[in-house]
Amino acid sequence: MGQVFTVTSQAGAVIGHDVAMRFLFVGDSMTVGKAGDFTWRYRMWQHLEATLGDGGYAITGPRTGLYDTEANAPLSHAYGDAAFPASARRHLAGWGEGWLHMAPVIADTVTAARADVLLVSLGLIDLGFYTDSAQTAANVRAFITAARTANPRIKLVLLPVIPNVRAESDGSFAAECDRFNALLAEAVADLDTPASPVLLTEHPTGYDIHTDTYDGTHPGPTGEHKLAGAFADAMHRAWGVGGPYAGALATAGH
Repeated sequence: MGQVFTVTSQAGAVIGHDVAMRFLFVGDSMTVGKAGDFTWRYRMWQHLEATLGDGGYAITGPRTGLYDTEANAPLSHAYGDAAFPASARRHLAGWGEGWLHMAPVIADTVTAARADVLLVSLGLIDLGFYTDSAQTAANVRAFITAARTANPRIKLVLLPVIPNVRAESDGSFAAECDRFNALLAEAVADLDTPASPVLLTEHPTGYDIHTDTYDGTHPGPTGEHKLAGAFADAMHRAWGVGGPYAGALATAGH
C-alpha cells in the first residue's frame, strides 16, 4: 500500500463545545452493510453514546435499511443487534454507490436531515467501476461544495480508500487507489476552512483485509470497530469531540 496522507483540520478543539451535533453517515456497501451485519455505524453509535451521551448528539439521514442480497435491494432491517435504536440507524449509504452518486444528492440531504457532521467512507466503488482517480477526486470536491451550499458550517470527516483484495492482483487498480488517496489529501488541504472544517482520518490502525473483512472488502466485526475507531479518534484528536475509541471494543467478538 502506498502512502496515506493525514491532514489535520484548522478548526481545532473548539468544535468540542458544540451541542447536540447531528451526524450523517455517507458511504457505500461498507457503510450500509447487509442483512445480519452490525455495521460500523452501530459501533460508532455505541461510541457516541459512551462519550457524548444522551442528548449530546443525534444520528440523522433519509435511510435506515441494510442491503438484502436476495432481493438485491436495501430492504432488510435485520441488524446484528436488534436493540440498535431505529433513530440511530439513519444514514445515506448505498450498495454500489460512490462519490459519483452522492455528490448530486448531498445538498438536499443535508438540508432535510439538518446535518452538522458528515462521516464519509466512499471511493472504492468509484475506482472499481465508475471513475478514475482524478475524476473521483473531482467528485469529492463537488460533494464538499454542494454540502456547503446547504450548510456553510458543515463539518466533514473523510476516510481514505482502503484497497480491497482486488488490489493484490491488479496493480493498476492498486495504483489508482494510492493516487486517489493522495488527491483526496490534496482536496482536504485545499478545502479545509475554520468555518467548515474537513478532516482526513488515518488508515484504520492494524486493518487487515484478510482478517477484518468477510470477503476481502466488507468489514466483519473487528473491521467495523477499526473503521469506527478511525473516525472517532480523528475527531477526538483534531476537534476534541467525544473521546478516544475504546480499545476494548476493538477486540470484541461482536
